[in-house]
Amino acid sequence: MSVSLQKGQKVNLSKEAAGLSRIIVGLGWDEAQPAKKGLGALFAPKPRPIDCDASAILLQNGHFVDKKDLVYFGNLKHNSGSVNHMGDNLTGAGDGDDEQIIIDLGSVPQQYDKIVIVVNIYDAAARGQDFGMISNAFIRLVDARNNNEMCRYNLSENYAGLTAMIFGEVYRHNGEWKFNAVGNGTDDKNLGTLAQRFI
Repeated sequence: MSVSLQKGQKVNLSKEAAGLSRIIVGLGWDEAQPAKKGLGALFAPKPRPIDCDASAILLQNGHFVDKKDLVYFGNLKHNSGSVNHMGDNLTGAGDGDDEQIIIDLGSVPQQYDKIVIVVNIYDAAARGQDFGMISNAFIRLVDARNNNEMCRYNLSENYAGLTAMIFGEVYRHNGEWKFNAVGNGTDDKNLGTLAQRFI
């Protein structure tokens, strides 16, 4: 049964699902529908779709040490093979997960203690877009053995003016894997500056 998490809440994945080895991190969002006002709205140019990009940042002793530890649309597979991005969604349209990252917990090299899951809006500044234009954002963890959802965190705060988001983190503690629902928005303009937060 899936656990619905609040911001800052942690869950022990190893205890929730005995023998857990692979998880699917599903991320989703929808474009918020702007309120239509008057005839002018009818003829206004259609805004560009909001292209959110999910990424995983692998940390060693809590720190980001090498750009090869970024898994995103430009580097879909970590060189260890333990973290795989399933591809870029350019619009967030449709139901269910918009992007997925698969983590093989059993093969994450021992030097990595945390995998931070982030989402940023592609080209946000040039497009004049921010997370205030997004609704129904969530992160969920699924047991890859049986596709059972283990936990879900719905991001419900107002993130207007923010262009990136730290959704959550999968981390190793005393030999067990846990998940922390973070939900912190940032004003980082791209993945590179977002990753610098973890140096």
